[in-house]
Amino acid sequence: MQVQFQTDNYIEGTEARAQWASSSINSALARFSDQITRVQVHVSDENAGKKNKEDSIQCTLEVRLDGFQPLGLKHHGPNLNQAIEGAAEKMVRMIESTLGKAARA
Repeated sequence: MQVQFQTDNYIEGTEARAQWASSSINSALARFSDQITRVQVHVSDENAGKKNKEDSIQCTLEVRLDGFQPLGLKHHGPNLNQAIEGAAEKMVRMIESTLGKAARA
């Protein structure tokens, strides 16, 4: 499973952050790894670097599952870690739902 990590101009996209995000996403989606070809992670600060706003960090995830249309979602959090981890948890539920519906069809 390939994880691509991108940031906006207000979040520093260091190699350490990219590795942490990739590890966190891989861990959360591990049981689907044989079905996922690529995960795109984009994080942005919707408040453009200003302070005093809760949940201003947005994580957008797009997952490519073999044989399915891409799945995408957004999750907001007060910091980068919570935004990414929250998005990963949501994505697990979305993949479970998508695969469950396909199995019933």
